[in-house]
Amino acid sequence: MKIRIKKLHKDAIIPTYQTPQAAGFDLHALESSVIKAGERALVQTGLAFEIDEGYEVQVRPRSGLALKHGISVLNTPGTVDSDYRGEIKVILINHSCEDFTIQKGDRIAQGVVCLVYQAEFEEVQILAESVRGEGGFGSSGLAQEGAYHTKKADKI
Repeated sequence: MKIRIKKLHKDAIIPTYQTPQAAGFDLHALESSVIKAGERALVQTGLAFEIDEGYEVQVRPRSGLALKHGISVLNTPGTVDSDYRGEIKVILINHSCEDFTIQKGDRIAQGVVCLVYQAEFEEVQILAESVRGEGGFGSSGLAQEGAYHTKKADKI
């Protein structure tokens, strides 16, 4: 698959994969900036994409920035739709207690190309029963206590 890329600024960096089997390609900051502790910033890449219909690019955090500096993508994963032609910008958040400096050209996030499936929605009055039911928001607890997958595996 090819993604056509338009440089919106002469200093924008075309993404690359760092290793032959990497799932994510790097997105680079167009300009230097500082994200103050506990704050967020919209970081420009200076790039616009043309993505094939039926695909999206998910914008995800870089694990090293998260571990070493507390920097993450706020709306992770961010979605770049195939019909969007504007500049790719990344919402970064600084979860640490220290300001974080981004240098022009730094790798700030990664993009992953993913298939998109669009559902057909059907309104109904009753939904099928399930083992989980309406349980959500931690209803299964933290500890491994006779989890369903263990019971299911025993039957196989």
